[in-house]
Amino acid sequence: MSAIYLASQSPRRRELLQQLGIEFEQLGIEFEQFAVDADETPLAQETPRQLVERLARLKAESAVAMGYTDRPVLGSDTVVVFDHQALGKPKDYDDFVATMNKLSGRTHQVMTAVALANETKTSSLVVTTDVQFKTLTASEIEAYWLTGEPLDKAGGYGIQGRAGAFVTHLSGSYFAVMGLPLYETQKLIAEF
Repeated sequence: MSAIYLASQSPRRRELLQQLGIEFEQLGIEFEQFAVDADETPLAQETPRQLVERLARLKAESAVAMGYTDRPVLGSDTVVVFDHQALGKPKDYDDFVATMNKLSGRTHQVMTAVALANETKTSSLVVTTDVQFKTLTASEIEAYWLTGEPLDKAGGYGIQGRAGAFVTHLSGSYFAVMGLPLYETQKLIAEF
């Protein structure tokens, strides 16, 4: 496959796809990136795994339905899971502090789903990574908030930024925690 669309505005996903050798060109000669407006509200009784896979598939399939059919569309979504509950992006400072206090000194999961769709089929996968945080102080939490990094991140942190210093142990895919598991994504593209 020589060219795909990316149904995401995430600069991290764009950079990770570039690591797979997919060139980014703003006008879409080799690769085009765009956003798909998807309702990310969990459905009743939906597990975090079902949620993240549904959203990745929805993003890819929505782009195909919008007419992006001359090449496959890649959709991806990431959720941070603590105590079997998906943690969203922080609504405000208090919500962020509550999330960081949950994650402090404990292990949580990061689930990233990747879906590839065209007019006739959709293939998807979910990668789960265990992440353990050190015990965080109130001043560390506040200082991290003041960087502005947590605002648009699932679970209120980005491992590739300053929150990387919070991680004491990781079991799984570092790149999945960033937003796109490289090995699994390359395999999905090759098999598609």
